[in-house]
Amino acid sequence: MATGLVEEIYITSEGSAAMERVEEVRAVAGGLAGDRYKEGTGYWTRYGDVCEVTLIEAEDLDEIEQEAGLHVKNGEHRRNIVTRGVRLHDLNGSRFRVGEVVLEYDRPRPPCKHVQDVTEPGMTRALRRRRGGICARVIEGGLIRARDEIVAL
Repeated sequence: MATGLVEEIYITSEGSAAMERVEEVRAVAGGLAGDRYKEGTGYWTRYGDVCEVTLIEAEDLDEIEQEAGLHVKNGEHRRNIVTRGVRLHDLNGSRFRVGEVVLEYDRPRPPCKHVQDVTEPGMTRALRRRRGGICARVIEGGLIRARDEIVAL
C-alpha cells in the first residue's frame, strides 16, 4: 500500500551552494550520486554530521510558506526529497521503498543555523517543531524519480 509520493528531488555538489531540482537521482551506498554529502563536500561533513538522504514533507513546506511567508518551494529547505502524503516521523524504526530504492529511517533532521545563513532570516525557526524532515540510509540502491511512490515495508 502506497503511503505517499516523491514530489520533488534536490541535490547540490557542494556545501552552501544552491540546491538544484532534478527529475531523478541515483541512490548508492553512502547517499545520492552528485550530492554534497555523498561527495564529502557538505557543510556538516567536517563535523561528522552527515545524512545520506534527507526527506521533508511538502505539507510542512506549504504550512511554513503560509505562516511565515518564507521561500521554501525551490530547495531552500536544504533537503533532498520532498514528499507528499506520508508522515515521515511515522516511519521511525522502519525501512521504506522509494521507487527502486530501499531506505531506512535514521533520525530526525532538525534545522540548524546554517540553513538560515544560506537562505533567509526565520528559516531555522520555521523548520522547527518536527518540520525539519528526517535522515535516511540507503539500504538498496537504484533510481529515485519525481512522482515515485513511497511504500512502508
